Amino acid sequence: MATTIAFIGLGNMGSPMARNLLKAGCHVKVFDLNREAARKLEADGAVAAANLKEVVAGADTVITMLPAGQHVHDVYLGPKGKPEQGLFAMVAPGTFLIDSSTIDPATAKEVAKYAEQHQLEFVDAPVSGGVAGAEAGTLTFIVGGTDSAFHRAEAVLQYVGKNIFHAGQAGDGQMAKICNNLMLAVQMAGACEALNLGVENGLDPKVLSDIMLQSSGRNWVLELYNPCPGVMENAPASKGYQPGFMSKLMLKDLGLGMDAALHSQSAVPMGTLARNLYAFHNANGNELLDFSSLFEFYQRQQK
Repeated sequence: MATTIAFIGLGNMGSPMARNLLKAGCHVKVFDLNREAARKLEADGAVAAANLKEVVAGADTVITMLPAGQHVHDVYLGPKGKPEQGLFAMVAPGTFLIDSSTIDPATAKEVAKYAEQHQLEFVDAPVSGGVAGAEAGTLTFIVGGTDSAFHRAEAVLQYVGKNIFHAGQAGDGQMAKICNNLMLAVQMAGACEALNLGVENGLDPKVLSDIMLQSSGRNWVLELYNPCPGVMENAPASKGYQPGFMSKLMLKDLGLGMDAALHSQSAVPMGTLARNLYAFHNANGNELLDFSSLFEFYQRQQK
């Protein structure tokens, strides 16, 4: 177990992850631009820091959970022209660095390159499992980095995750996460479409879901995240589509998928359609709702 962990980024995912580290007995220092998020964790035993330099002081491991690639770049390398404001100018020799944000592979590779130049180990370790998984400590971590860095990551991430995979070298964790979320978006769109078709033709969505779960249409969305209200008690759909995983974040991840496909000249027609659906859905005021709220898009088309 790491002696002291600095956790940077306390949003819907970061806060429960930091809380589980505290439950595991880790000494955790936290920082977020939202000071209230840091203060809430103080009640669980965390030490709230006022800035980046303060949060990493004395830490042997740093975990970041940030919104996008630009935030990761600025936190680690400093804003453009200000490297002294980045983590690489602040952390002690030997500090282990874990970024659990979902970002573009190129940024992850750039950070890893700078880490190597500073004789530091770094992994990109994006997560799958959503807020529920973060709270339960059952997240899946998809790790990119050297073999030795992966084993160091396992020793820490075991306290906040259930499955920890080594995807490959730096940036590969991000690429695997992008592929996973592209497939998830396609699955969600398909599940919403099929369920709405059944409802519009008089079927009970719970009965239809049970049928598909025992048939060839079975998938993760139907098993754990049914998008139709009232079918699955604990799914966001039955809680006013409160996230969960926000629709705007799914659109962001699909954008990363489109960028990756452009780079490799890969065909992604289903992913492209899913991205367009979410772009339209979000433009109609749904970006802060759970991504399963796409079900309402199909319902609106029938009215």
